[in-house]
Amino acid sequence: MMNADDFGFGTQIRKSPYFDATVRWGAKGYSVYNHMYIPRDFGDPEQNFWNLVNDAILCDVAVERQVEITGPDAAKFVQMLTSRDLSKMAVGQCKYILITNADGGLLGKQVEVVGYDTQSDMALYSQYAQQLVRQDKVDVVHGGILSASREAIRQTLHKNKTLYFYNVLYEGGVCDRNIFINGVTPAQQAEALVPYAMGKSGKKVYIVAADYNYGQITARWLQKFVADNGGETVGVDFFPLDVSDFGSTIAKIQTAGPDLVIAPLVGGAHLSFFRQWAAAGMKDRIALASTTMGVGNEHKVLTAEEGNGIMVAYNYSQELDTPENVAFKEAWVAAGGDAGGMHELAVSNYHGVLTWAEGVRLAGSLERDAVVEALETGISITGPGGKVTVDPKTHHAVLDVHLMEVENQGMRVVETLPQRQPIDTQAVCDLSANPDDNTQYEIQI
Repeated sequence: MMNADDFGFGTQIRKSPYFDATVRWGAKGYSVYNHMYIPRDFGDPEQNFWNLVNDAILCDVAVERQVEITGPDAAKFVQMLTSRDLSKMAVGQCKYILITNADGGLLGKQVEVVGYDTQSDMALYSQYAQQLVRQDKVDVVHGGILSASREAIRQTLHKNKTLYFYNVLYEGGVCDRNIFINGVTPAQQAEALVPYAMGKSGKKVYIVAADYNYGQITARWLQKFVADNGGETVGVDFFPLDVSDFGSTIAKIQTAGPDLVIAPLVGGAHLSFFRQWAAAGMKDRIALASTTMGVGNEHKVLTAEEGNGIMVAYNYSQELDTPENVAFKEAWVAAGGDAGGMHELAVSNYHGVLTWAEGVRLAGSLERDAVVEALETGISITGPGGKVTVDPKTHHAVLDVHLMEVENQGMRVVETLPQRQPIDTQAVCDLSANPDDNTQYEIQI
């Protein structure tokens, strides 16, 4: 049996911080690398190979060149250098991290971006999806806004085995091993927003929602969490995306007399609801919350008188006071961007790219199956919105959800609820058990 005492150490050959551990784990032979002993043999070389292929092997990477970072802000500084979550990393622990260079390199290669303007035209979504696959031969697609745009391209990308990231909030229920979804789902929002908003207002709730699958499904989740928190839904109304006159609806709400109105409304026309609500003198009479207001900085279009006090729950806000968000905004401004233009939809897409890059790094490859398998290990990144973790079961994101209130065309962060599970999609999707599933489920609540 080999013991640590069998080795000589001095100025020419040093002990790795993990040397004693490699001895305990049965290393049988060593080489010298960078003036340190590195284990090269844990027994049968052939068995070592198959352990690497099928299971795992122990590697001492401390022999690589090292930089020591000390000081009171050392941990914060190191976290800023990588998208990987290092919050639970112990002193003396080693992790591989992804650091992309200033020119966008990944795995020693230049990352080339191919972009198309779909003009919100579903036919163009389909056309460009085909072009990305057949002509451009891209490794991954990030894109889509409304659910219809996602479904216009998802099957094309699935059929052609082109990895797809859909990075915006949506209704939940997509179960497809070829897709990863970074946007917040209705249950992730509602479980945080409803009890907070009811606690500030009361138990009688009225819902006004967009009349398509996102609004309809979100409304059902809102009703569930209202009931779960001892409340009552006294009315639900749905509106097409082009409706801009809410006068009769506001009168109807007044008659119903709720304590709280929650508005999962979508589209530019629906900004009219918030303006007309304030103009009718309702803002100071009945509390208002939303699952969509502000995701594209709509609250900056409203005046303070129109927007102040609206309650929301998202993964990102410019006002998040975290080292990651501060560093992100500084880097964005340095690159010529406007930090005031950042919003939930933009940062969710940024998180999606970071997540994909971390999967590529872990896989050591751009090949789709290898990246998917790497992502399915449940990897995490830490971005401007907080920690984002891949749920292997659904390919959705486990997210930090921040409760906020609109204040003077900004967002005041009230509370952060860490790592909220996509419980809605988890109820219908299990890709670990059914990897060939390719369904958009309508979740029954």
